[in-house]
Amino acid sequence: MEPIEAQPGLGEASTATAPSAIEERALGLEDPSLYFNRELSWVDFNDRVLQLAEDASMPLLERVKFCAIWESNLDEFFMVRVANLHDQIEAGMDVRGADGIGPSEQIDAIRKMVLAQRHRLTRCFARELRPALAEHGIRIIAPSRATAAEREQLRDVFARSIFPVLTPLAIGLGRPFPYISNLSLSLAVILRDPDQDTEVLARVKVPKELLGRFVEIGGASLVPLEDLIADNLDALFPGMEVIDYSFFRVTRDTDYDVSDEADDLLQAVEEELRRRRFGEVVRIEVERGMSPRLRDQLRDAMWIDERQLYEVGGLLDMGDLWDVIAVSGFTELREPPHNPVTPLRLRADEGDETDAFAAVREGDILVHHPYDSFTNSVERFVEQAVTDPDVLAIKQTVYRTSADSPLVPSLIEAAERGKQAVCMVELKARFDERANIRWAKKLEEAGVHVVYGLPALKSHAKCILIVRREGDGVRHYAHIGTGNYNPRTARIYSDLGLFTADPEIGNDIAEMFNYLTGYSRPRRYRKVLVAPFNLQAGILREIERTMEAHSPERPARIRMKMNALLDAPSIQALYRASQAGVRIELNVRGICALRPGVPDVSENIEVISVVGRFLEHSRIYCFERSGEAERVFIGSADLMPRNLYNRVELVTPIEDPRIRAQLLDILDRSLADNANAWILGSGGEWTRRRPDGRPRSLQRELVELHEARAAEAAI
Repeated sequence: MEPIEAQPGLGEASTATAPSAIEERALGLEDPSLYFNRELSWVDFNDRVLQLAEDASMPLLERVKFCAIWESNLDEFFMVRVANLHDQIEAGMDVRGADGIGPSEQIDAIRKMVLAQRHRLTRCFARELRPALAEHGIRIIAPSRATAAEREQLRDVFARSIFPVLTPLAIGLGRPFPYISNLSLSLAVILRDPDQDTEVLARVKVPKELLGRFVEIGGASLVPLEDLIADNLDALFPGMEVIDYSFFRVTRDTDYDVSDEADDLLQAVEEELRRRRFGEVVRIEVERGMSPRLRDQLRDAMWIDERQLYEVGGLLDMGDLWDVIAVSGFTELREPPHNPVTPLRLRADEGDETDAFAAVREGDILVHHPYDSFTNSVERFVEQAVTDPDVLAIKQTVYRTSADSPLVPSLIEAAERGKQAVCMVELKARFDERANIRWAKKLEEAGVHVVYGLPALKSHAKCILIVRREGDGVRHYAHIGTGNYNPRTARIYSDLGLFTADPEIGNDIAEMFNYLTGYSRPRRYRKVLVAPFNLQAGILREIERTMEAHSPERPARIRMKMNALLDAPSIQALYRASQAGVRIELNVRGICALRPGVPDVSENIEVISVVGRFLEHSRIYCFERSGEAERVFIGSADLMPRNLYNRVELVTPIEDPRIRAQLLDILDRSLADNANAWILGSGGEWTRRRPDGRPRSLQRELVELHEARAAEAAI
């Protein structure tokens, strides 16, 4: 795979001290120059997504997919993170993290980086992807480019299906500026009344949520809905002269806080969701070429600063390119399909039912999605628990799940069968609140014990606990995961799950559920690490022990795989370990505030990021000390303040040597990846690795490994 040229990173966009200046002075580990900014680091992660869209070696529709992911990522970032920065400025707060950069500086740096990325995305789509799609028969065209027959079809579609849905709104002459909903795409139109010689501004919302973004004609020819509306403005404003029009899109603040004093958490979240619709405007994207007159009117009407206005060339809201990706056929333009396999230990003989409990009693089982089937492991585990007459209780956490997930209905069935069914539903899972509220109400109506957690803490732990009567007592069976119980994302997110009947781990999880459902604070956990109680202390203790065990003769090593590394005390512990000579290898997919390669501080730390076909979402923490077995943990938490202090998180040790070997193999492959990996430099730049010899791809190798295991088992 040809490498993509490295793009400017944080060193150019942030105010962090340059590496040469760092080397000239001794640094305390709290020095701001040793930390990258959280928000700018995230923008750099999205740059890596963009580079995959620019990568000509990838299948064409995969490149289009990464355009859509880039846009969707950015929307959420502005709705939450950038909105928070504006809130800080409005409140007169000068909140600074370990990097020392203020909110206004961050907004300016974000704007500069995003505009540069947007220019590249627009150029890539216009010059490469759109023409290439057309060559393969997927035409994205304006109405003016349609054939005569196609234009006739477009006129018919507009008259029958689109025109009745549109609601043009005039502004001025006693009509106030209308409320514009979050992420809505609109046309701003200047009209002239020839009879009265007056001009007004009008807004037309593009109803893509109802009708889809593209109108499909003649096979795979797609016309953007907004272009078709613009082509028929005379029908919307008969008798008026259209002086000017342009497209724009609004992004609003969707973040919210639920008071720690809330008596009814469900009601409090529902009220906040109603307020979310009217959040402050954070960003307006306008079509490049919009007239200054329209631009000024929009800016003034929406009460925003000039730096909140973003010019976009070409197609607005490329998140809707998912509609293009969904066009049927064109398998040659996609990645080869991958069918998850059933884990060997959970595979039944022909005609027999799998006994998941018997398999777990024989020993712990690791599943790795999407390579292993979620349906034939996690879902089957719960289904067996529901129908097993010896199962007394099923307890599960729900953070995000899909509308068609069978897991929540399984809990309902368990309650109907007389089992104790407990569901910890996190109502504050951002952008999934409404879905979780609907599930929670259905669960309650069926008699499931539903717990909403605590206002001050999000419950982010991923676990299922089965209590089963065996002999003269009970046995706990548990599943502990790194990802959500969502069968859809389990096909595109890379996540790990442990099935275990370890009695101490089972008792630990039972106590965690008691904390969530009752009024208690566990005194101690036997094996697991739980935030906000002992997780951070446990990780720091492992780092310290590894540092103390290290010597030139008996070298120690720390390897970690996570989504984000932001917690300053954790970073400082890694710096101290590096100073002691410990080799540290980090695979951080997204945000990384740690600065590697600083002399006398972090020269023994390497940071890579793997971004590819599947979203790397698993967390593995590995501590290798000579003379003892590796200490390996997996779980739901990244090393971020919110995970360590403001959430309920669950991380479990891996004690089975076979499973430890599997996880070490995953770490080996991820750290050796030279096809979809970037290396973080001390100046903040992310440089894509060049294959040196044989190309290595973590995800491709794992697909091949699991398919080979399945083929061997079938012989």
